[in-house]
Amino acid sequence: MIWWQHISRSRGACSPAMDTRHRHPWRLGLSTLVGVLALLIPAISSFAASPDPRTVDAAIVLAVDKSSSIDPATADFQRNGHATALRSKEVLSAIEGGMTGCIAVTYVEWAGVGDLDTVLPWTKLCSRSDLEAAADAILHSSNAGLKRQGRGGTSLSFAIDISSFLLERWPGHATRKIIDISSNGTNNDGLPVEQSRDAAMKKGYVINVIAVARSEPGVTADLPGYFRQQVIGGPRSFVIVPDRIEDYAVAIRRKLVLEIAGIMPQRLGMDIRPALDRIHIAGNERPIHQSRSMLQLSATSRKY
Repeated sequence: MIWWQHISRSRGACSPAMDTRHRHPWRLGLSTLVGVLALLIPAISSFAASPDPRTVDAAIVLAVDKSSSIDPATADFQRNGHATALRSKEVLSAIEGGMTGCIAVTYVEWAGVGDLDTVLPWTKLCSRSDLEAAADAILHSSNAGLKRQGRGGTSLSFAIDISSFLLERWPGHATRKIIDISSNGTNNDGLPVEQSRDAAMKKGYVINVIAVARSEPGVTADLPGYFRQQVIGGPRSFVIVPDRIEDYAVAIRRKLVLEIAGIMPQRLGMDIRPALDRIHIAGNERPIHQSRSMLQLSATSRKY
């Protein structure tokens, strides 16, 4: 018998002298109210303690350049760099230090407008085994380089637009939604990149970039500056630049830790040695030189 039926039947058995409560059923006795609350509190507590299982600290689109400028060596560094970063103890620690202890990641490869491969669909990552599985998928399914012989545009605007589309379709709640671009070129196909950037920012998304440097005719000498001025956007956005392609994996790891923890690079006191990468923070190039003892995540109190 549920509690309101119990109250109704008890009320029907009252004598005429007690019929006031029958005429005004909302006037329950104190003891009855206490009993009702005792029944409801466990249910309320259970609901509050059971958040949506799709809730994560960050939803991150790893949007990786696969245009014709990406040679096999660069493709290897991108693929292995992301897989190595996901397997690192630093990334796992950053995830475990979050409010939910989980993030969501999808890994896509892009080139010109309409040219997209989904390597890893939206996947919730909460544990070492989750990270290992995601790393394996990236290693086994991503671009090996030079898949686009001949014509091959680089549409950063398309990369941002498709990433925004994917973020809209993450089925759960994410505290932060981040577009994480890896590229070695400027926008030469599709919409002006500023237009796509501004549209993503209006939705509350953050755009960060890792600049894969290359020296070729027709490629801007200041690729980090281009990314800083034209591509990144949103609170705490930044460009990270490994001086050597061999340091790409270290740069990716650091970038992921920053994004997962939701903090600014300078708050880490980030040591740039031995990777010698420079960090560009939301329009301001700011190389950071501090001792390794300073490498702490202030948001999680874990060593970086």
